[in-house]
Formats: sequence, structure tokens, C-alpha cells
Amino acid sequence: MYLEQFKNNEDIIREYGAPADALDGADVLLAWYGYGSYSGDSFVLFKKDGKLFENHGGHCSCYGLEGQWEPEETTVEALARRKIDDYGSYDGGADAQAELNKVLAELAA
Repeated sequence: MYLEQFKNNEDIIREYGAPADALDGADVLLAWYGYGSYSGDSFVLFKKDGKLFENHGGHCSCYGLEGQWEPEETTVEALARRKIDDYGSYDGGADAQAELNKVLAELAA
């Protein structure tokens, strides 16, 4: 599921300035980049090699997401304790949270 500014993996790679192969072999479960008033926040959740990873970034009007691609291994339990709004409440934050909840429910099943 891609929301707001992200439409595909190429958008994620470009906006974060990530290596071209950063998502090779990955199943992107949720990618959100909310943007408003020249500022933004992002959350990306993907599965690779049987493990869950998350990456998040944010910026003010002076910068973008570049240089913030540092995926961390995560768990369903850890994600369930947080909300997208923990990273910011820009455009689409509520939709992103609803989608994250769906993904977590599917992963937990």
C-alpha cells in the first residue's frame, strides 16, 4: 500500500536517496509520505528475507527525506504500540494509521 506522496518503490528510493537496490527482494507492506506546508513525515514498513523492517523520516521546509534511509528490524508487537502520528500528522496520517492497523492484523493472524 502506497499513500500520499509515495506511488511505488522508485518514489521511496528517490525521496530517501536510498541505494537503487535498497528494496530488491522486499515486499513493501506500507509506504506513507505525508507532506504539508513544505514539511513532511514518512513511514515505510517492508518484509525482506522473512523479517520485518521499518524506516521513518521527517523534514522541515529546508530539506527532504534524503539521508534518512536506515531501516531497522521490527516486530508486530513493537509496531502495535506506536502510531503513525508518532512520526507526524501530515496529509494522510489517519489513512496511513488505518492501513498500518490492517497490516498488523494480517501479520498477527
